Amino acid sequence: MSEEPSVRVLVVDDDPLVRAGLRMILGGAGDLEVVGEAGSGTDVPDLVARLRPDVVLMDLHMPGVDGLTATERLRAIPGAPEVLVLTAFEADGHVRRALRAGAGGFLLKDTPPVGIVAAVRRVAAGEPVLSPEVTRRLIGIVAGGAPADRRGEARERLGALNNRETEVAVEVGRGSSNAEIAAALHLSVPTVKTHVSAALSKLGLNNRVQLALLVHDAGLADL
Repeated sequence: MSEEPSVRVLVVDDDPLVRAGLRMILGGAGDLEVVGEAGSGTDVPDLVARLRPDVVLMDLHMPGVDGLTATERLRAIPGAPEVLVLTAFEADGHVRRALRAGAGGFLLKDTPPVGIVAAVRRVAAGEPVLSPEVTRRLIGIVAGGAPADRRGEARERLGALNNRETEVAVEVGRGSSNAEIAAALHLSVPTVKTHVSAALSKLGLNNRVQLALLVHDAGLADL
């Protein structure tokens, strides 16, 4: 019986001790493989092109090209790997910008090892690493008080979705999981995933975190 393919991870952090710790944590999981390390965002494009990771574990605060800039550049490339942001501050403004740029979520640096492993697995599978509670709180901070022009633009963009896709998008904006959306809208989980994928494609978004931000910009999450 063949083993399942490993999730390939690139670790980017300017602290060698942090990189070593992450390599040990991730290497201890049978389905995860650390394929490379970098101490600055400067090296990320070349390493991604050469090593083809599935997930980049990205520190934000680094000398040279910081993690935010590296994330923005990376996620602008078609077929880019998912990005997990590492931060010491839950409400860091740079985290908000990274999520808007297409990062799949964020991890606090004091997250227990089991949580780091689970987060990498989830983002590799296309699921955000933010719990519904954290999603609601963080996205509320990011999008809170959207100006009228941004709200109007967000609603216009969401107009590209059909009714069912809009319903699913609103639930994503509320921080609901696929299972919760399925229960609320009387759909199967695979159907929910299909609607999420269709919405992302129509809107030109990278992941469901960006979709949730757009829903909040439109002021629809609390309706």
